[in-house]
Amino acid sequence: SGGRIGSVYGVYDEGAGVDIRGRFLIDPDFVIRAMEVLTPEVGRNPDELLRQIKAFQHVRETGEVTPSAWTPGDTTLKPGPDLVGKVWEIWKP
Repeated sequence: SGGRIGSVYGVYDEGAGVDIRGRFLIDPDFVIRAMEVLTPEVGRNPDELLRQIKAFQHVRETGEVTPSAWTPGDTTLKPGPDLVGKVWEIWKP
């Protein structure tokens, strides 16, 4: 029946009988890593969706972390206590 999946993710509008536009990135362990829900008047960005998928794949494969707007080949960091207060030195524009 309609709305089952949307209800699970909290995007089903019972009054209208439709799912609100949204996207969810779910990793192989079924953990939601990202979600975006927008009202109809603003479109979604497929390029940003693909960038986020690549970033989450990189993080999963390497254990490194990525800054905003990261794309494959950009600088990443291995998280650790030695980075506290120094991240900006590495990621500054």
